[in-house]
Amino acid sequence: MDVRWIGPAGVTEHPLDELPALLGANAGVVWVDIPSWDATAARLLGGVFGFHPLALRDCGERNQVPKVHAYVDYSFLVLHDPHAGAAGHVHYVELDLFVGPGYLVTVHGPLNPAVDPAAAMVEVNAVVKRLDSGRLRPTDAYQLPHALVSALTGRLRNFTAGLAKDVRTLEQRVTAGHLGDPEHFLEEMFRARHGLLTVMTMAGLSREVYARIAKVRAFGDPAQAGVEDTVDQFERLQVMTEGQKDYLEGAIEFYRARTTTKMTGAAERLAVIAAVTLPVTSLSSVLGVNLIVNDETKPVGLVIALVAMAVISGVLLVWCKRRGWW
Repeated sequence: MDVRWIGPAGVTEHPLDELPALLGANAGVVWVDIPSWDATAARLLGGVFGFHPLALRDCGERNQVPKVHAYVDYSFLVLHDPHAGAAGHVHYVELDLFVGPGYLVTVHGPLNPAVDPAAAMVEVNAVVKRLDSGRLRPTDAYQLPHALVSALTGRLRNFTAGLAKDVRTLEQRVTAGHLGDPEHFLEEMFRARHGLLTVMTMAGLSREVYARIAKVRAFGDPAQAGVEDTVDQFERLQVMTEGQKDYLEGAIEFYRARTTTKMTGAAERLAVIAAVTLPVTSLSSVLGVNLIVNDETKPVGLVIALVAMAVISGVLLVWCKRRGWW
């Protein structure tokens, strides 16, 4: 658990027992970051900050959708960002925020055991780096969430850029006809589509959360510009991701159309074969037992039957040709 004091002179780290004194000061911003939820964190947030029990419960559980709850003197937010997993799976990395006057508390939600804990610290580390370098000097606690969410949208954007690169490669393979194993190739396309759908959903739901914050002015008028900027970032991310998804779906439709055309051509050729061989099969099955027997073969009847088979097959071939089947 990290306790940081951000003042005009810079950023300093403090032990946990100094937190009540820091919260009573008026010249800076307190930032408490909790990498993983435990009983100590629950006692701290419930006792020192007095946060609502339902909000504390949400910190200890995995939340499937983003949310915001505006309380009297603070707001509680749940946001997600993506982390690539095995076999095209996209993990949801949760970040919970308590934003109040003079303080920010960030809690990293429960992670899938397959996710490296470092994946949950990407946004925090990016903001800490800006603070340490002096490029970020927040004058109130509401500027810190804006910096964190800007880092989160940057992560969404980079994830989308990686998927867009995959989409371009897949589209080139479709148009060039270098598909390799069709089953594996189709799986690659749908994995990319799943990733884009995940990011589009994250961006869209997070946009609605911040639209609600903007609507009720949960962060106050001074922070309104930053809130509206965040809404715009999520909205543009959603549009960009949707565009990539539509582009990929166009490639998938092209692939399907090409495959369907090949299957139709194969079916037509099979129909020609069936049309030509069916009369031959029928005649041979009916006349064979009468023309070719164990004791005697009737050559005249056999020749007539063979000529009839050839004529019928020729007529059917000419008819199929005129129909454009081959």
